[in-house]
Amino acid sequence: MATASSLVKATNTHYCLLSSTAMATCSSFRPQLSHRFRSIPTSSFSKIQPFSASLRAFSAQASSSTSKADELSIRVGFLGIGIMGYPMAQNLIKAGCDVTVWNRTKSKCDPLISQGAKYKPSPEEVTAACDVTFSMLADPESAVDVACGNQGAASGIGPGKGYVDVSTVDAGTSKLISGEIKSTGASFLEAPVSGSKRPAEDGQLIFLTAGDKSLYETVSPFLDIMGKSRFYLGDVGNGAAMKLVVNMVMGSMMATFSEGLLLSERVGLDPNVLVEVVSQGAISAPMYSLKGPTMIKSQYPTAFPLKHQQKDLRLALGLAESVSQPTPIAAAANELYKVAKSHGLGDDDFSAVIESLKAKLQS
Repeated sequence: MATASSLVKATNTHYCLLSSTAMATCSSFRPQLSHRFRSIPTSSFSKIQPFSASLRAFSAQASSSTSKADELSIRVGFLGIGIMGYPMAQNLIKAGCDVTVWNRTKSKCDPLISQGAKYKPSPEEVTAACDVTFSMLADPESAVDVACGNQGAASGIGPGKGYVDVSTVDAGTSKLISGEIKSTGASFLEAPVSGSKRPAEDGQLIFLTAGDKSLYETVSPFLDIMGKSRFYLGDVGNGAAMKLVVNMVMGSMMATFSEGLLLSERVGLDPNVLVEVVSQGAISAPMYSLKGPTMIKSQYPTAFPLKHQQKDLRLALGLAESVSQPTPIAAAANELYKVAKSHGLGDDDFSAVIESLKAKLQS
């Protein structure tokens, strides 16, 4: 298998389950799902029947053979236990799912282990032990390394298994990982999420999926535990592209909102009133009401790191360039995030971009 570094160089609605319902869902559908995974040498996700039956039907199937319930439980892997991965994996555990976790820094897995998760020391061992594996990594390089590098996920996965990458990467990276995973006989789905730390904790993420449709249908119950809605967008790369467009808009909105807060204060207005006015108008967005008060206090508790927002803007600009689409507003916003990152604010929340504008005022 190619090394991660060579691979990097090679690449140029539905419903939300509340906690109690999610618990019932996992306990009722796991036996049926795992039965599909059982015949690994001859079956694949392409032969799996869609998850279209009612929860009641799955519950009836489960109760018909209690002795097989534990034997056939679907095993879920989760790679990357960070700001987003931790609450996502935690929600699966709370729902009663059989979860195995991995992270470069094992200590980040310890709280989940105490809550019932299993642990494996490498991505390869996670995918070897699990039927479906989710990955949530910080950037394209990490996503490729974890999937395709030494002791990576592709080394342990195989026919009848699935890999779901929920990281935010560019379409080229997603296609590269898909190719490596599918070369083993496994199935691949990209499913980047819209939402930050709090939505992840509350199970309110939005999944933007693309790839193997049968795998999408199979893992939909898990997506519904972790999120409030999901979209299937077709071929691999479409989910990544949609996520980059969404985050391009979000990053530009935050930069403009920062300008508005500072301008209102500069002309003698109360920026807190601006936040209130904006929250009641046609341009209302939860982001403004949530971030505005802390931005006014120059506080930036991290929900979505600024360095990740700048990375997403960079990738979005690359996407736009590939189709000759002018993006002057996003390009200007990207420069502000780059300045903020150069001032040591990369690990702060992306709302800290306002500090770039403050620096311009003082220069």
